[in-house]
Amino acid sequence: MICQCQPEDIDRIYFIVNEAAKAYEGVIPADCYYQPYMPRSELEREMKRMTFFGWEVNGELIGVMGFEPIKDVTLIRHAYMLPRWQRQGIGSKMLSYLRGLVTTPRLLVGTWAGAHWAIDFYQKHGFSLLPNKDELLKTYWDIPRRQIETSVVLGVELGRI
Repeated sequence: MICQCQPEDIDRIYFIVNEAAKAYEGVIPADCYYQPYMPRSELEREMKRMTFFGWEVNGELIGVMGFEPIKDVTLIRHAYMLPRWQRQGIGSKMLSYLRGLVTTPRLLVGTWAGAHWAIDFYQKHGFSLLPNKDELLKTYWDIPRRQIETSVVLGVELGRI
């Protein structure tokens, strides 16, 4: 079941993000991989600028996706599912739900270029790799230059006004 996360969910979101992000070890550049992957202070900042939605099983969050309308687009950010719950269609259901909330004409997501499973997931859902990723990452995200160099952006046009 999908729910809008609340401030009191921060500990569980922190756990989910950092557990799921262990998949990046050895996949993304070593100078970009840290443990914890997302420090709590960064998560607190992110929770102030976007809305997190989660998937609950028996009242416990097992996955999250951030949703951030910004300027003329909407971003899907921090999409993580606990490893034992991956590849069961939950991420697809969450993405479909969030897609229904979008009021901008474009939905974007950024991910690491080496995270082929994430790229495949978004492409399966109609997203395409965008050629102007550096410009998009600088315009809509607040991330370090190194992350810009090693990331991709995927997008889908929704035809909304």
